[in-house]
Amino acid sequence: MSVVKVLRKGALTFVMAVIAVLLLFPIMITFTNSLMTEKEIEINYGPIGQMNEVIEGRETPFVNLKLLPDQVSLEQYAKVLLDNPKYLTMFWNSVFMVVPIIAGQTLVAALAAYAFSKLKFRGRDPLFLIYVLTMLMPFQVTLVPNYIMADKLGILNSSYAIILPGIFAAFGVFMLRQFMLDIPYAYIEASKMDGAGHFLIFYKIIIPMIKPGLAALVILLFVDYWNMVEQPLIFLDDPFKQPLSVFLSRINEGERGIAFAASILYMAPMVMLFLYAESYFIEGIQLSGIKG
Repeated sequence: MSVVKVLRKGALTFVMAVIAVLLLFPIMITFTNSLMTEKEIEINYGPIGQMNEVIEGRETPFVNLKLLPDQVSLEQYAKVLLDNPKYLTMFWNSVFMVVPIIAGQTLVAALAAYAFSKLKFRGRDPLFLIYVLTMLMPFQVTLVPNYIMADKLGILNSSYAIILPGIFAAFGVFMLRQFMLDIPYAYIEASKMDGAGHFLIFYKIIIPMIKPGLAALVILLFVDYWNMVEQPLIFLDDPFKQPLSVFLSRINEGERGIAFAASILYMAPMVMLFLYAESYFIEGIQLSGIKG
């Protein structure tokens, strides 16, 4: 290997390392600051929200961004998990919303994707195009129809107003259809010759072959709906029914002392899910681009 190639590889490695550090820096700051005491948090980050205020006769307050705490403490975690019932209440609110959405959308998307990719019926492609167009619409466009529908069904201010639209979202259908298009139709024809019906073919042949796609879909759905803020704010008037993402979006308003620990605990389920299904996720994302 020539000197030029070695230098080029070293420079590329250095650049990638710098980018990785920059991307991980906010998470690292959040973790180390979660080990600070509540008093230290208030001293360092208390001026947040007052940056534009002019205090007569005094210097303008500033935020002291620290990497390491003066004293390692689990005080924030104790307050979040033991002294703050709102956190755990909203955590379970998030779980009871996100899990049904993921399970429902994965099932509905797999069945619909099978129909759009392997069944032949009149108007299939135009219908799929119309279906996908709903995925391209921003949330604000479908907000009013969803709100009116939820009001007519009498499910406003309940988790069903968020769960039902999430189950029938179009993203999962589009993604899984890309996987199923790559499965040779000969498998289905051979199964039909052996007397298998569509549901047996779907369960015994299609599902095992799209496991990477299902894993990737589950992770993407979890990240999307675990972080949702707009839907709960609009459809849920009762603060005790709102998910954890809404709680964290307002945490600087009066509970800054537990902000970092709450953020770490909030990220933990996403990180664990990704680490558990990392190989499937990477394979699924790669394979999803095979067919256009």
